[in-house]
Amino acid sequence: MRIYSWNVNGIRAAARKGFLDWIEEEQPDVLGLQEIRIQDHQLKDKLREIEGYHSYFSFGEKKGYSGVALYTKIEPIDVWHGLGIKRFDREGRVIAAEFENFYLLNIYFPNGKSSQERLNYKLDFYDATLEYCEELRENGKEIVVCGDYNTAHHPIDLHDPDSNKKTSGFLPIERVWLDKLEEHGYLDTYRYFHPEKETYTWWSYRTRARERDAGWRIDYHFISEGLEDSLKSAEVLTDVMGSDHCPVTITLDLD
Repeated sequence: MRIYSWNVNGIRAAARKGFLDWIEEEQPDVLGLQEIRIQDHQLKDKLREIEGYHSYFSFGEKKGYSGVALYTKIEPIDVWHGLGIKRFDREGRVIAAEFENFYLLNIYFPNGKSSQERLNYKLDFYDATLEYCEELRENGKEIVVCGDYNTAHHPIDLHDPDSNKKTSGFLPIERVWLDKLEEHGYLDTYRYFHPEKETYTWWSYRTRARERDAGWRIDYHFISEGLEDSLKSAEVLTDVMGSDHCPVTITLDLD
């Protein structure tokens, strides 16, 4: 099973830049999108009904903001929206799906750069997510958490760590949460295969950073450790355009 994740920075913009051709060619088994930035009534059939896929969407209350989508060839046992906490769920940041062997959470984690209030919101969201994942694990299934985490974990995960030590997205308090995630038995799938490779998943439009490959790795698949033996690959598709992020993918052999 190939599970992809991509912050598309607006699903309509991505569609204009070839998203539908890309999904037809790439044929992911499961694809989680973040930051779709659309409302239900604005979603055209060409994006709602892609041939061969079941599709699900969570919309933020604020127009043109946040939102996530899930496309899957395999019909889930169940699909639901949010963490069950209104202050988080109103922003449309989570779609969760139950499959035979695992739960999948497709998440657009908050950005904490705009204010201390939003940083606190982000940190609270992090804690609520881990607690929610641990509750799901008690049901006896493994966990896949894919999405835009909005934090680079280690200095290797961003182009200029020294000048970003006081920038949200690389603050010690944010990075400690990713440490905590690993301490609870979740694996950073890309680092599992590529422990020393400098690879980025997001580049600022404002500084033409992609041309210089001056980016950040903030998009991840974390999996619970019970899926380790099933994990066959993890890649970052840096050549795929259409957003300020690129897709990330893992392959699980669940036979």
